[in-house]
Amino acid sequence: MKIDLNLLPLFLAVAAEHNFRAAADRLGVTRSAVSQGMQRLEDALGTALFLRTTRSVHLTEAGERLFDALSRPVSDIAMALEGVASDDAPRGLLRIAVTSIAEQFLSGPLIASFAAACPGVTIDITVTDEEFDIVAAGYDAGVRLGEVIAQDMIAIPLTGDQRETVVAAPSYLAAHGTPAHPRDLVYHRCIGWRPAPGAAPYRWEFEENGIPFDVAVDPRITTNDLRLMLRTALAGGGLTFAPQEVFQPFLNSGELISVLDEFLPPFPGFFLYFPQRRNMAPKLRALIAHLRAWNRQAALPVITAEDAPPAG
Repeated sequence: MKIDLNLLPLFLAVAAEHNFRAAADRLGVTRSAVSQGMQRLEDALGTALFLRTTRSVHLTEAGERLFDALSRPVSDIAMALEGVASDDAPRGLLRIAVTSIAEQFLSGPLIASFAAACPGVTIDITVTDEEFDIVAAGYDAGVRLGEVIAQDMIAIPLTGDQRETVVAAPSYLAAHGTPAHPRDLVYHRCIGWRPAPGAAPYRWEFEENGIPFDVAVDPRITTNDLRLMLRTALAGGGLTFAPQEVFQPFLNSGELISVLDEFLPPFPGFFLYFPQRRNMAPKLRALIAHLRAWNRQAALPVITAEDAPPAG
């Protein structure tokens, strides 16, 4: 059995994207080239790797086995070749998956200053709240809350402790009253968040006398867009729930008011995370160094990639 190894990156891209067109866009080739390449690979292997529908592509059991076997070795090879070719200069495409609520990272200054400091690095940021293996999907690093990062990852703090906040516009509170306890939220108009289409709305989490609990609010409005939640709350549309730093400018101006603060203790904040590797790509090492300098300015803990403990 002779396999064209040039087809393997096509396979990994389709497996990560679950879509031929998205894989083609990612690789900079035509959709037909991806489709024909996958057909040649399946013919050579004598088995189907994908289940195709008009809307999506899913791996077969054989495809899953091949994806698991190839994803990490191919990623390690690409990183090693990049390190040799770049002579340790930070350059190339740096792909980062970032949760939509990481306001510090997404606000602009951190990424803008890194781009200015490392002109040879092209930055591709995907804002997503879906949970997935960033290595298998071809990302160099991710940004998420520390409590949801896999334990085999190295995590470097991006922010200090965070705190969830329930907020509403003064006009809403004047018309509907202020909840005195989280249980009262079921009687209020709430603006909820869900991580992806079809997912259940996020349950609002609180703590009372050291005991955590959550409230399954029944949102009148549900979205996966944090900006829409904010704008709807500002317009008097109801109470909403997100990290405090998202709302802080509007809390300072009085356009929003926080409620139920005594039930919302702080928790570990956002981290940049990445897999443990012996030979780290210069582009990722440069981002980590830039983040260390950023943390020093913000008086956050400074941890090197070598010193950083695994997440969890």
